[in-house]
Amino acid sequence: MASATMVRGFDVEDTSVDGRDDIEGLDASAAHVANLLSSEPSDVRLGIGGFSMGAATALHSAACYAHGRFTNGIAYPITLTAVIGLSGWLPCSRTLRSKMETSQTALRRAGALPILLSHGRADEVVTYRNGERSAEILRSSGFQFLHFKTYNGLGHYTIPEEMDDVCKWLRARLGLDRSHG
Repeated sequence: MASATMVRGFDVEDTSVDGRDDIEGLDASAAHVANLLSSEPSDVRLGIGGFSMGAATALHSAACYAHGRFTNGIAYPITLTAVIGLSGWLPCSRTLRSKMETSQTALRRAGALPILLSHGRADEVVTYRNGERSAEILRSSGFQFLHFKTYNGLGHYTIPEEMDDVCKWLRARLGLDRSHG
């Protein structure tokens, strides 16, 4: 699976699923990552993952992939194989379900896209409830292949256990082992 480094950002006033979204900035961030990944060979499985704002970009990318286009209407250029979000939130959540319900193709893509979300219960930056609500909204919008992993005592940072779980999940999704972490 190819990876990309995030070099653009978006404005964040609120890290909740109910906050105001910088849609233009989110689309620019997701487009930048997708454009980086579009140069990968056709036999490479593409995935996007991130932490905090990077997780928000990854989840926005998942929604754009499923819908087939960015929020601004431009076609989404790559096929995603997996999405990972650590200590993040789902931007543009208020309109996701209605967008998904208008397209059988979007529902099919969403239903087949593996997503791992992990969040610490002690996260003081992006609250655990916002991570949990992000998972609920994604599921109710058609993203059925979603695993939400909770870490007691984890704040807004990562720990080796979480990274081990990410590796296990990726290996299982990519068919590199027989466990389903």
